[in-house]
Amino acid sequence: QVQLVESGGGSVQAGATLKLSCAASGLTFSNSAVGWFRQAPGMEREFVAGISWSWSGNTLYADSVKGRATISRDNVKNAVYLQMKSLKPEDTAVYYCAARSGYSTRSEANEYDYWGQGTQVTVSS
Repeated sequence: QVQLVESGGGSVQAGATLKLSCAASGLTFSNSAVGWFRQAPGMEREFVAGISWSWSGNTLYADSVKGRATISRDNVKNAVYLQMKSLKPEDTAVYYCAARSGYSTRSEANEYDYWGQGTQVTVSS
């Protein structure tokens, strides 16, 4: 029923900007929160950014991307975006879109119920 599809990844050089998209279907954002996670080979999945679908639209960012990442939502299109500027080689990973029930966004991966297949981001120096 719920499907999340990420897109917008690619191979870029350090300092570039990418905007990732998460298209959601079968999900009511009015009572949901969406987050972006990333995972590099052999590494643990880590939180990047999240946004609540409540009226406040509260956002949460990992320290590693704070000031460089912007998460946003489009209620009409049921889409969530992650724009990352000043990309660094350490940003290289598969980026996943995830959704959870509830109004608040969380940084723990196990708090999310639905996951997309991911989109690859590769940043070279």
